Amino acid sequence: MGAAAATAALGVASRAGAQAPAASAEKKDEPPSLAAKRPDGFQPMTAPGLIVKVSKSNTLQPNLLWPTEEAAKVMLERAMTELTGKNTLGEAFGRFVDPRDKVAVKVNGIGAQKGATMGTNKELILEIVRGVLAAGVKPENLWVFEQYPSFLAGTRIKDDVLPEGVKSYTHNNTDAGTGQVRVHAIRTRFARQLVEATAVINVALIKDHSLCGYTGALKNMTHGVTLNPHEFHANLMDPQIPLLYAQDVIRSRVRLQVTDGYKVMYNGGPLDRDPRARVPHEAVYVSTDPVAMDRIGWQVVDKWRVDRGLPTLEKSKRLPSYIERAADMGLGVADLNRIRMKEVNL
Repeated sequence: MGAAAATAALGVASRAGAQAPAASAEKKDEPPSLAAKRPDGFQPMTAPGLIVKVSKSNTLQPNLLWPTEEAAKVMLERAMTELTGKNTLGEAFGRFVDPRDKVAVKVNGIGAQKGATMGTNKELILEIVRGVLAAGVKPENLWVFEQYPSFLAGTRIKDDVLPEGVKSYTHNNTDAGTGQVRVHAIRTRFARQLVEATAVINVALIKDHSLCGYTGALKNMTHGVTLNPHEFHANLMDPQIPLLYAQDVIRSRVRLQVTDGYKVMYNGGPLDRDPRARVPHEAVYVSTDPVAMDRIGWQVVDKWRVDRGLPTLEKSKRLPSYIERAADMGLGVADLNRIRMKEVNL
């Protein structure tokens, strides 16, 4: 189904769970599909509703901001092997990427522009990169990207810390890989760094967001790869976030969700303006389900808010309803009773 038809079909899925109509034959005047083409014969692992959480104490460096290299290494390896049932990091990543893939790693540094305080951490990102390489992907076919240079700097990732041949990029809301696509009556384009990949690993955080309540896996992709994200901010970003994620250009590429949970921001996000609202969590989560991951992240944020005497996101009138709508649209599992959490304490 083309992008326009997909949006129309998915957009009618109501919060009451109405079924989208069956797709009709593509019209000749529809734009070509923006879906990625997987390598022939390769089927990546999917496990809707399953999340693996690995926790470990004393993982942070003396600044209490960044994990140690050893912590990132052992926690990601354990999470990935638990998720896949494989024995090594490379074998585990081989369930998600094929040596013929072109792989993009989408990171998040918007809250880390000053002091690298609340971004996806370099130490974890480098272990992800090593896992992809160990799965056989060529260095020249692997890159890390973000929206702006200041966001990427917040992750402390740059070319000279990456393995030889692996590059980092920013799209600056100008580097388009598509023509215009209409989503929720808004015309947008998608970043070249997304479109040129056949597979994406989404590396997100657990954060409060002033406009939509919660920001994690779904929003890291939707608002991190469109070139006019500010135009999708109205109405708690519901249904904008699920409608964007449902586009073939995103959904067909994202194969793995990794959540950097070394810290949590429970209030005042997405920018890191109040250090009191940034707290250690010391966990790494992996999943193939962005909706389930965001539902658990929302629960984590709400727990911290209640523990610190703040109202829940719902009581603060910032209910992240887009997460449940994403589930209604078939993008993942939001029902806490159906989410399977496998927890490992090291």
